[in-house]
Amino acid sequence: MQGGAQVSNDARSPLEISKVLDAVVEKKSRESVGEMIFLGMLAGIYIGFGAVAATTVSAFGGMPVGLAKLLAASVFCVGLILVVIPGSELFTGNILMATGLVGGKVGFGRVVRNWFFVYLGNFVGSILLALAMSGSGLLGSPEEVTAVGANAAKIADAKIALAFAPALLRGVLCNMLVCLAVILAIAARSVEGKILGIYFPIMVFVLAGFEHSIANMYFLPAGLLAKGEFMTRFFEMFRNLIPVTLGNIIGGLVVILLHPARTRRLSGAFRRG
Repeated sequence: MQGGAQVSNDARSPLEISKVLDAVVEKKSRESVGEMIFLGMLAGIYIGFGAVAATTVSAFGGMPVGLAKLLAASVFCVGLILVVIPGSELFTGNILMATGLVGGKVGFGRVVRNWFFVYLGNFVGSILLALAMSGSGLLGSPEEVTAVGANAAKIADAKIALAFAPALLRGVLCNMLVCLAVILAIAARSVEGKILGIYFPIMVFVLAGFEHSIANMYFLPAGLLAKGEFMTRFFEMFRNLIPVTLGNIIGGLVVILLHPARTRRLSGAFRRG
C-alpha cells in the first residue's frame, strides 16, 4: 500500500470490519421466520455444547480451583466457535445488528423481528439439548444424581438466586466480550484466526463469572432436570433470564456505540477532508 503503513493480509482493518458487518446485518434482516428459528435452535444447541463441556470439566475435584475454572472457560469457547464458523443465529451476537440502525441500513422493526425469533429459537434449542442430556442419563436422576448432574444443579440454583442488579451488570459485561469476540472473528480471514479471536474474550467472560442469557438457557433447565424440578420451577428460570437478557442487550449496544459507529463517523470525516 503506497504512501502509508502496510496492512497485514491476515486481518481486516476497522473500516473493512464495518463494511463486512453491514453486509451481514442486511443479510440477517432478510431471513424468513423459519430460517431465524431453525438457525437459532442450532445456535442454542451449539452454545449448550460449550455449557455441557464446562459443566463436565468443573464437576470433578482434584484440581486447583483456578485451574478448573480456566479449563471450564476454555472448553466453553467451543460454543461460539460452532456458531460463527459453520454458521447459525445467536441472539447475543445479533445485538450487533443495531449497527444497521446507526448506519440507516435496516429499520428498527427488522432488527427487533430478528432478535425475537432468534431468541425464541435459541431457547427451544437449549431446552432440547437439556432434555437430551437428561434423557441420556448423563445427569443421573433425582434419586441418583451423577457428578455432572450435581454440578448442573448447583450452577442452576446459584443463577436463580442471583439478584436482579448483579445479574444485569454481569450480563452487560458478558455481552461486551461476546460482541467483541464476534468482531474479532470478522476481522480474521483464516479459520485459525477466527478461533483465536473467539477464544480469548469468551474465556475471560466465563472465567470472570459474567452471565450469558443463551448459555443460561441450557444451564438452568439442565440443573432443574437433574433435580427433577424442571416443571415445578420452570418460571423461576426467568428470574435470571430477564435481567441477564436486558444486560446482554445493553452490553452489545455499548460495543456498537464505541466501535463500529465511531469508525463510520471517522471514515466519513476523512472522506470529506
